Amino acid sequence: MNTLEEQYGTDNIFDNMKEAELQTPSNTDTSVKDKVGTDVPSMLSPEWHDYAMTLFQEDELMNGHPLVTGLRRVSELVLGPMSFSGPTWVKPTERDDHHGRATVIFTIEFANGLRCSEVADSWEGNTDDMFCAFAVAIASTRAEARALRKVLKIKGVAAEELTKKDTAKIVRDISKQNNSSAGDYDDTGRMSDAQYNFIDIKCKQLNVDGGKLFKDKFNVDNNRKISKKVASDIIDVLNNYQKDKSTIPNELVGYNSEWRN
Repeated sequence: MNTLEEQYGTDNIFDNMKEAELQTPSNTDTSVKDKVGTDVPSMLSPEWHDYAMTLFQEDELMNGHPLVTGLRRVSELVLGPMSFSGPTWVKPTERDDHHGRATVIFTIEFANGLRCSEVADSWEGNTDDMFCAFAVAIASTRAEARALRKVLKIKGVAAEELTKKDTAKIVRDISKQNNSSAGDYDDTGRMSDAQYNFIDIKCKQLNVDGGKLFKDKFNVDNNRKISKKVASDIIDVLNNYQKDKSTIPNELVGYNSEWRN
C-alpha cells in the first residue's frame, strides 16, 4: 500500500475483476464479545447493524456514513488485529481511456483467520472533481471500505464511496456525445457501449445478475437491441441499489459474467 501512496501522493486525500470472497470463522461472535463486551447482539442478528454503528466516534462519520479510518479501527476492535491489509490487484488508468477509470481489488486478513476481498473503481463519472486525478488511490480506498463493511456486516455505503455527481446523467451524456456524429441524440436508439460496460461493472460491484435484472425488472432480453432509454433506466435502478443494498431483490443476487453473451 505504501508504494501506491508514494506513487500517487495521496496521503492528504484519503489515508489510505475477480469476485469478492468472504470466509467467516465459526467463532466470530465469541471474538466480538471478547473484544467489545459481553452484552452485545450477535453479528447475525437484525440488531447488529445499529449496535455496530454506535462503535464509531463522531469524527469517524460523515453524514451518517462511516469513514474508512473508522472502519479500520472498529473492525480491529470487533474482530481483532489485522495480519494483512492492501491492494492485491490493480488496473490503473490507461492512456486511451478518456474516462480515467481505475479498478482495485483490496484484501484484508485478520489474525483469527477471517479474510475478505472487495473490488471498487473510480472514474470521472463517479468521483468528485478534486479527486479525479487520483483514480487508483480512490479506487483502493473504496475497495478497502467495501471489504471492511462486509466483514463488519454494516449496511449502506462508506463516505468515500459517495459522490455528489449524478452518475446516471453523466453516462447518458457520454452516450449522447458518442453518438453525436450520427445526428441528434435519440434515446430510442440501441444501448451504447458506455452504457453496456457501465451496467456490467455495476452488476459486478453489487453482485447482481444482469440477465435477470434485464428480464425480471424490465422484461427485456440482455442483448444490444434494447434502447438507450431502457439502459438509462437500468442504470438508475443500479445506482439506487448502490445507495441501499438492502433493496436488491433476492432473486437478482449473484453476478453472472455470462449475462453479456
